[in-house]
Amino acid sequence: MGFGKKTDFASGRTLDLDMTYKNIIKPAVILAGYECVRADEIQDSGIIDKSMYALLIHADLVIADISTYNPNAIYELGVRHAVRPFSTIIMKEEKGKIPFDLDHNRIFHYSHMEEDIGATEAERCQKALISLIEKVTKDRMTDSPLYEYIHGIQPPTLPEEEYASIIKDLAESEKHIFALVERAKELMNKSNFIEAAKLWHKATERIENEPYFIQQKALCTYKSKNPSERMALIDGLAIINELEPDGLTNDPETLGITGAIYKRLWLLDKDIEQLNRAINYYGKCFKIRYDYYTGENYALCLEFMSKLDMDAEEKVYFKIEAKKTREKIITLLIELNHDESFEQRNDKKWIYATLSNCFLALENKIDAQKYEALFLSEKPIEWEEKTFNDSKNHIINLK
Repeated sequence: MGFGKKTDFASGRTLDLDMTYKNIIKPAVILAGYECVRADEIQDSGIIDKSMYALLIHADLVIADISTYNPNAIYELGVRHAVRPFSTIIMKEEKGKIPFDLDHNRIFHYSHMEEDIGATEAERCQKALISLIEKVTKDRMTDSPLYEYIHGIQPPTLPEEEYASIIKDLAESEKHIFALVERAKELMNKSNFIEAAKLWHKATERIENEPYFIQQKALCTYKSKNPSERMALIDGLAIINELEPDGLTNDPETLGITGAIYKRLWLLDKDIEQLNRAINYYGKCFKIRYDYYTGENYALCLEFMSKLDMDAEEKVYFKIEAKKTREKIITLLIELNHDESFEQRNDKKWIYATLSNCFLALENKIDAQKYEALFLSEKPIEWEEKTFNDSKNHIINLK
């Protein structure tokens, strides 16, 4: 499977696949009596390919989550289908189409709320996945299209001495990358961005060209304000530019982080080109994904621009675009509020914060105060409350 936050470009949604692993796959596999190993947990520069192919041949059970159509996951599923006739389970988030070559396979579907998976859905999926694991490993029914349609071929075998050698190498390698990533996330939650950036750097050294690791490294670098706020932003920009050297990326995470860096640079330097770039990156991201956080920042940057000395018609355009963006965000978030799964979301506080600031910008003080109170009722930690108040103060100053 993919890991971290990955964007499904077919739907524009970004799913946190770590939540799928932690809340559904791993607990179900362990409860079914198996040892659970995710692909990134065995990554090591010296033995990655060797260990991957060996375990795809040897594993009693393989689960492939093809949500967002991560190319590595699809490729590894193909290898598994080529080497084992049975005991392979395909999973996918329920929205979106199935690739033609896989649409005849039985696929285990689950519902993802992008940032997390609701407790009820996680419990349902764990039970259903345990039942499916027990069935496919007991019945040993052919689930590989290759062995189903091409009769008489024999699957390859892995010599015992080769497997023993690979396991020895893995045992002597460094700790799992998954543990490294979890520790980095923990440090980020505690606002220790300097140490978190170091861990993301280690992750990028061990798995090169993984966008999620590079994005998080850039994020922590610019938020660290180390050695100074401006230098941290410049360093963060250099890191995120590894993912879009030509400036043509459509990845929402990369666009959002790049927009955030340029916005902060503009607040420091008041260079209009930095604000222009922040608007371009935030705007492109919002139009791809309609992410409320990106949209709020897009609208704020538009209002910053409307206050600068420029053509009167351009001023009107920026004001109207900011107003329309906030109205769109409010419509989207009010719909989310009415969804039966809303109470299980782990980003409720940010939804309330965004609604409060959007209503404030639209001069609806009653609803702004209502959602600010809901935001505070979620007990935000110090940096979260500061982030909310910074945006609120910008809006007040602009008005």
